[in-house]
Formats: sequence, structure tokens, C-alpha cells
Amino acid sequence: MFGISWAELFVIVLVAILIIPSENWPDVARFLAKVVKFIRNLIWKISDASENIKEQIELEKPINDLIKNTTDDVLSSFSSIRPDVKKSISKTIKTKSKPKAKSKK
Repeated sequence: MFGISWAELFVIVLVAILIIPSENWPDVARFLAKVVKFIRNLIWKISDASENIKEQIELEKPINDLIKNTTDDVLSSFSSIRPDVKKSISKTIKTKSKPKAKSKK
């Protein structure tokens, strides 16, 4: 527990019993109970948040796979264009991209 052995914890409790007056022990017990309750609530909130994050990641995995598969299908359909169509497309692109020379009269 936090790197403290049982013997060290026993010494801490023994010193606390000797130092803290007996009329303050109920207040100390209430304070310790509040601290334990706060830590438990904090741990529950952290674990709930981590579970929500895990669920969200699990929901996003199928979407990422769908996007990847769709992208792969579209890219493969572009790469499977017939060679004669590829030539005509490349010619069209080349002719449109050439700058026209101005004629002087």
C-alpha cells in the first residue's frame, strides 16, 4: 500500500494515538472516512471514464474499417481502367494543360 509496510503503518498509527488527544479521535475518524470516500469516488469516476473511452474506440473501429475498405475499392476501380481509356484520358489532360501560344498578326 503506497510503499508502506505493515510495520511502518503500525508505527504511524501508534505515534498518532500517542500524539492526538482522545477527544479529537471522532473528528479524525470522520476526516479519514471523508478522505476514503473521496478517493473511492475518484477511482470510480476514472474507471467509468476509461470504460466510456474503450466503448467509444470499439464503436469507431468498424467505421474506420468501412472508410478504409471504401477508399481501397474506389482506388482499385480507378486503377482498373482499361488501357485505351487511360490513354485517351491522359491525352485529354495533356492537351488541356498545354498553354496556348499567342499568334501575332
